[in-house]
Amino acid sequence: MQIFTTKSRIVITCHKWLSPALQSELIALGYEVEHAGQTSVTLIGTVKDCIRLNLHLRCASQVMYSLKSFPCNNPDELYNELISIHWEELIAPDGYFSVTSNVSNPTISNGLFANLRVKDAIVDYMRNKTNQRPSTGSELKGVVFNLFWKYNEAEIFIDTSGETLTKHGYRKLPGKAPMLEALAAASILSTRWDKEGPFINPMCGSGTLAIEAALIATNRTPGLLRSQYAFMHLQGYDPAFYTAERKGLEGLIKQPAGLKIIATDISSAAVTTAKTNAEAAGVAHLIEFATCDFERTTIPEATNGVVMLNPEYGERLGVEAELELVYARIGDFFKNKCRGYKGYIFTGNLELAKKIRLKTSRRIEFFNATIDCRLLEYELYAGTKRDLIGKEDKRQEG
Repeated sequence: MQIFTTKSRIVITCHKWLSPALQSELIALGYEVEHAGQTSVTLIGTVKDCIRLNLHLRCASQVMYSLKSFPCNNPDELYNELISIHWEELIAPDGYFSVTSNVSNPTISNGLFANLRVKDAIVDYMRNKTNQRPSTGSELKGVVFNLFWKYNEAEIFIDTSGETLTKHGYRKLPGKAPMLEALAAASILSTRWDKEGPFINPMCGSGTLAIEAALIATNRTPGLLRSQYAFMHLQGYDPAFYTAERKGLEGLIKQPAGLKIIATDISSAAVTTAKTNAEAAGVAHLIEFATCDFERTTIPEATNGVVMLNPEYGERLGVEAELELVYARIGDFFKNKCRGYKGYIFTGNLELAKKIRLKTSRRIEFFNATIDCRLLEYELYAGTKRDLIGKEDKRQEG
């Protein structure tokens, strides 16, 4: 089973509605996408491709390589299909593996039972083939297999990632209600930021948006911040290939001239947390931090800048009335201080967003955990829109 050179279906999972950003990442890397859904993108490739994808992708959760798909009606059929796979070519006889699953079948009332049948098939095969049995458990510290079983169709994958890719490895201090790193990256990639103009992040919290902006602008990929993946425990894994791929990431780093990223928060503790996380990510020198109310954030003069806020959503009773004033102030801040920029609000409360009192130019759907959210885009014209149209007409006449 030459998984490092044999092509198969690769399914890259992601959080809900991150797939458009993930698909764009894959196309930029030169891959041809076969299918994209709400929570996954599919392509064809080898485990070597999986290694590369694990190192590069910002918006993914897991990178999974398909071993076998088959009709399956009950746990016995599952066992019988899996015991025929040459597991000794994937796991060391004295190695360690774990199993995760996504199961929707009427014969399974507990997903852990499906995991157990997968483990039984692997252990029984290995014992018969090698007279040894690998260890197994719930920790994702060795080879990881994933079972996807929906109704009467099943597929077994190698999960080449292991621990989720959504965490990019720099957040030493989480802060209050932090945005998931993959979600922050996807939201930034969904804006019209050109990666050269100013990126302004008032209400920065633990700094995730500003840090992801700095990583994106300088082309620092998540693989530079992580050193352990499940693919490293597969039989036939070549550390030299991984080392070369990782070294190649360093050669991709850019230093955009004049890059300006500003992150502010009214809480000095939040700013300290953000600085600590930025240092762990290796981008603290690229971000100007300040402790102040969001309205006092420095906005450099620019025509290609982005100002992006992730205010509270008002989930707790009694808080929403206070936040109405905050959202109204954000609208005033956009109108009075951010002219010429594109403004973005990431929120899970569209009623509060109405208090901004500006017309949105785009609304992009996201989910933050279980909360249905929107990234709202505002064109913050330097003059009135009518003035800009008039100027454009005069240029064309000239």
